[in-house]
Amino acid sequence: MTTTAVELRRFGHQDLPAIRQTLLDVHADAYADEMDDEFNQRFPWFVDHWGGHPGFSCVIGYESDEPVGFAYGSPATPGREWWREHLSEPPADDSTFSVSELMVRPRWRKTGTAKRLHTALLEDRPEALAVLLVDPDHPKVQALYEAWGYVKVGHRQPFPDSPNFAVMLRHLRVPTAC
Repeated sequence: MTTTAVELRRFGHQDLPAIRQTLLDVHADAYADEMDDEFNQRFPWFVDHWGGHPGFSCVIGYESDEPVGFAYGSPATPGREWWREHLSEPPADDSTFSVSELMVRPRWRKTGTAKRLHTALLEDRPEALAVLLVDPDHPKVQALYEAWGYVKVGHRQPFPDSPNFAVMLRHLRVPTAC
């Protein structure tokens, strides 16, 4: 399997009813061994929450007509960005896109598909920054994001039953000097 066989398709807020089940199916496959975890069982709520944002953006990868993975997120609410409490001074342009999910089904892992999905999700974003949360129990995933230009800036536990995630921040454009 090669990443070139994967076709990337873009979707927005208005497409959620048509893609919702695809996202749930990919999640069920990706987390098949962890579906007894209550946090993982709430994934449909997260899909509806993120998909409810007017700026919701999603990229799904398909091999033929089989979904292999996806990445989605939406612009952060100004003043409530996940990184804000961890930086002493906000960047001059603090517009932020929150990458909520990047998920690849097991058969397509380690093929470059995750990077392609991530790149496609962010390539045309108007925001200056991207932020995401990473479970610190997965240091290889954190190292992968670091290789993609993210820097860990702190920790955040958004829900009492969620991990205390590493908050990772990346510039989407080269900051200009004043």
